[in-house]
This record gives sequence, structure tokens and C-alpha cells, in this order.
Amino acid sequence: MKKFMDENFMLQTQTARTLYHGHAAQMPIYDYHCHLSPQEIAEDRQYDNLGECWLGGDHYKWRAMRTNGVAEEFVTGSASWRDKFQKWAETVPQAIRNPLYHWTHLELQRYFGIDAILKPATADEIFEACTTQLRTPDFSARNLMRKMNVKLVCTTDDPIDSLEWHKQIAADGFEIKVLPAFRPDKAMNLSNSNAWKEYIQALEVQSKCTIVNLDCMLEAIGRRHEYFHSVGCRLSDHGVAYVPDAEATPSELNAIFDKAMAGQPVDLAEREKFEAWFLCEIGKMNHARGWTQQIHMGVFRNSNSRLFQSLGPDIGCDSIADCRQGPGLIKLLDRLDSTNQLAKTILYNINPVDNELIATMCGNYQDGSCPGKIQFGSGWWFLDQKEGMEKQMNALSALGLLSRFVGMLTDSRSFLSYPRHEYFRRILCNLIGTDVENGEIPPDFELLGQMVENISYNNAKDYFGITL
Repeated sequence: MKKFMDENFMLQTQTARTLYHGHAAQMPIYDYHCHLSPQEIAEDRQYDNLGECWLGGDHYKWRAMRTNGVAEEFVTGSASWRDKFQKWAETVPQAIRNPLYHWTHLELQRYFGIDAILKPATADEIFEACTTQLRTPDFSARNLMRKMNVKLVCTTDDPIDSLEWHKQIAADGFEIKVLPAFRPDKAMNLSNSNAWKEYIQALEVQSKCTIVNLDCMLEAIGRRHEYFHSVGCRLSDHGVAYVPDAEATPSELNAIFDKAMAGQPVDLAEREKFEAWFLCEIGKMNHARGWTQQIHMGVFRNSNSRLFQSLGPDIGCDSIADCRQGPGLIKLLDRLDSTNQLAKTILYNINPVDNELIATMCGNYQDGSCPGKIQFGSGWWFLDQKEGMEKQMNALSALGLLSRFVGMLTDSRSFLSYPRHEYFRRILCNLIGTDVENGEIPPDFELLGQMVENISYNNAKDYFGITL
């Protein structure tokens, strides 16, 4: 029987072990999509205890705790961090085969040097040992990043954000590059006209552009796009249930704009026309400035209206959506490609049913301008677990070029999430190693070692072209 999570965790063959220990493990981390707080990095936040650091914003854990019968008071409520941590310690043993079980113990090992299994009987010892370390300067936000050999982080930021914290980080000379990513979802979301109008008013203030029609709105977004570029941004990001298969004339779009600005409800067909137009226009901006655009597709968000009304978004009440992804995506990418305005693009699906669709979609719009211009993004959210990542890489391998893959990201709000890159790398090496030992891939360790290093770090560094 193998020891639980030893140095060869998930590495089932000698070839896998050689590839991981000799190549993947040594590579730095290029975290091009996450939700870390730039303010916490700028202020080099010191966490008071493990409960605060682990449970403060992690909706993955919140979801598991609710499923384990934990009352909301101990999830997002007023209970103490120690009491919340106790409920998490009670939940972990019930999370066997959920990636949270592996992530939890990887984080204990890699950050705190703790090999003990978290359960109610060990909760006191683990909480005190980790909390003692977290209260030292070596465990500040910046030093947690340094421990994991992080070289670059791209946060997720709204166009109306001042980016003051990114500027402060740069001014401090922090050696890890921390850049914003442009996420304009609120500007195209017409599901609530009053909320959208309030957002447009805030956009007016930040862009110093009076918005009275669609052209003015586009100019305002363009000014913020230019401002983000000046602060180092080179990526945009969009979260959609699906890319709409819709078109509209300028007069139709202006009528939709006027309707929303008047606070009148906008129907689904109108929202789809507006969103399709918006994604195309942002795509043109991305191409003009040499950015990479990311499209995250396929989530039903905030499905629990009771918890949404009391707690807000991003609290663990989302699910995989069964939307049709192909037609609208083809229309968007082809529209941009036909005018030579298609930027580097990363497509992320969250429904594994769409793996082959996305893998083949990427091949339609490669143009030889760079390796892997259109990328099939890594297993994301509900798919950033062993089977989800294996399925994504198997589809990419069979239908594209795995060797050109830009690899893993954390997509996390926690400074303790960086072992997810290790998790991914072990799975990658195990996939390749198994094929080698089955005689399906030649045992060319120079070729395969370089491939593993590239997917782990080099491909992303080269693809985004950001000076480190």
C-alpha cells in the first residue's frame, strides 16, 4: 500500500516520476488568471489565523460545508474563525475523493510542513501550528507567493477600478509581477436595467466621458481599456453562460441602449444582441492593443435566490450550465477573424460535454502567427480536479497540440491555492508517463522533459509576452 500523498503522489509510473521530479517540479508559477486581492498584496496582508486565511472567501469550501450539514453561521456567518475552522475540520474527512481533500493536505504540507491528516481530532494541533506561522512575517501575503516561486499574477478587475493597488505594488518594486486583467461583464449585463444604469453612471465618472448613446459608451470603455494598458494590463476576461448567436443593426442596438438607460426591462433577445455586439467590440480593442482575451463559458450563477439576496454573489451557489456553446462562439470568432481582428484567445468551458467542441473550435482559427494562438483553457472551476483535467488534456491531445498548451491557473481568491499548479503538473506527468510505459510514446526524455517544462511555465511566458 502506498503512503498517502508522499513525494510520488499521483505519479503511478517511473516515467511519470522522472518527468515530474526532474522537470515539472522545478518550474516557477505563471498565474495568469486569479481573483486575489491586489489590495492585500499591496498591503502585504498578515493573516491572524488559519480559519481566516482558509475560509474567508473560499466558496469551494463553503459549498462542501453546507453539503455536510454545517449551518450558515459557521460558513459565512458570525461564528468565530476557530469555530468555523472546527466545522471545516469536521467536513474534510467527509470530502474523500473531492479535490478539496487533496488541496487541503497539499497546502498543509507545502506551506506549513504539516503531514498530519486534518480531522476533528487533529484540528486543535493543526490550527495552532499554522496560526503561529501565519502570524510571522515569513507568512505575509507576499511571502506566501514567494514560497511557491510565483513569477506573475494577473488579478481580475472591473473597468471602473482605479488600479491604485497595482500601481502601489509596482512602485514598491515587488519582484513578482502583479497585473490587472480587464473584466467588463457588468458593462454588458442588461439583466437588471437599473443596476446597469448605475454602473454606466460610475463608468462615466471614471472615464470622464458623458455617456448619452452607444458610441459614447464604447468610447468610455475604450478609455478604460487604454488606461488598463498603461498600468500593464495585457489580458481581458469575460464570463458568460454562452456567447449569443445574435446580430443587430446600429439602430436596434441604440434602441436597446436607450431602453436600458430609461430603466425599462430588456428582454432576452435584446440582451443577446447587446452582449454579442459588446464582445465583438471588446475583441477588436484587444486585438488592437495586442492583448489576450479569455472567455469563460457555461455557468449558471447565483442559483440560490435566498442566499444571493442575503449574501450576494460568489458564495458557492453556481453550477455547470447545459447551454449550447457552438453557434454564437463561431459567429464571434469568425466575425473577428474575417477582418483580421481576432486577438489571442483562450476558451474555457465548464461543461465537460463541450470538451471536444472547444478543442476543435480552437483549430478553426489558428493562423500561423504564433504557436497555439487560440487556446483550449485548462480545466476550470468544477473541472479543475483530476478527472476534469485529464479529460481536458485528452481532448486537447487528440484534437490539437498538447505541447502548445499554456497550462494551469489558480482561479482562486486564496494565497494558499498555489499547490493547485503542482496538482496539475503531477496529473500531466502521470498522463504522459503512462503512455510512455504503455509503448504509445517514445521514451525521449529530452523531448518530453522540455514539453512538460513548457506546459508548466514556458508556454505561458512566451504566449503572453509580458516582460518579467
